[in-house]
Amino acid sequence: MAQSRKGDIEMKKYLALICTIACIFGLTACGGESKLTDYEQQKVDIAKQHATQQIIPLFEDLVDNGAEDILAEYTAEEIEYSVGTNYSMNVDGNAVQKGISSFASGLKSIGSIVSVGEADAVIDGSQIIVNVQIDGELKDAEAEVVLSNDMFFSLESISLNPVSTMGELMERAALNTLLGMGTVFCVLILISIVISCFKFISVAQEKAAKKAKEAEAAKAPAPAPAVQEVVEEASDETDDLELVAVIAAAIAASEGAVTTDGFVVRSIRKVNRSRR
Repeated sequence: MAQSRKGDIEMKKYLALICTIACIFGLTACGGESKLTDYEQQKVDIAKQHATQQIIPLFEDLVDNGAEDILAEYTAEEIEYSVGTNYSMNVDGNAVQKGISSFASGLKSIGSIVSVGEADAVIDGSQIIVNVQIDGELKDAEAEVVLSNDMFFSLESISLNPVSTMGELMERAALNTLLGMGTVFCVLILISIVISCFKFISVAQEKAAKKAKEAEAAKAPAPAPAVQEVVEEASDETDDLELVAVIAAAIAASEGAVTTDGFVVRSIRKVNRSRR
């Protein structure tokens, strides 16, 4: 029984190893480029020759002669007819207009074309894509020419892309680094400013609360019970003195005295008349 289990484990290991090797070979086969037939290789060679010897020199000549502004007024059909008649070349009129703009922009960066270098071409479905190395006066570039994958090799697209030098790449990397670090520092400075403003906000809140308390205290009425009692007592005493003076004057008049110096009022009592 133990030997049977050991045999099953060994068999599973061998199967796993075989599957791994098969996957590796399968991935290698998928990653390899498919071999071109003789007819396809012939079309690729013709496309590279057509791009390097006819199309790229044609567009350089058109840009140098100022054809960009002239062809901008033409329709796509008129451009196709003109290029086909004068240069025996099948083109897409819209592709020619866009290609001239791309070449004009690229030539401003690289200067004049010194030489046309090597070309690589691949077949992509109904198109043949040709990449051509360009040696420029100021810097190098790469031209991409897209042709139809048929016997006519019609031009479907063309562009001239300057290749950045190592110095330009380093400069661009430095600028990106400075921009990123500058953004980070600006954000940190802004955050520190906001944090430092918190103490001023708390002081302003305390002042506002103090002013509110003072305003409430000013609106509250002041207590005055003691003053009222004093006023009432003073008024009562004033009334009694006046009454005493009147009574003394009446008694002095009834006695025939001129003044009230000889009279002293000891007390005053109110007579209750309801008992009568």
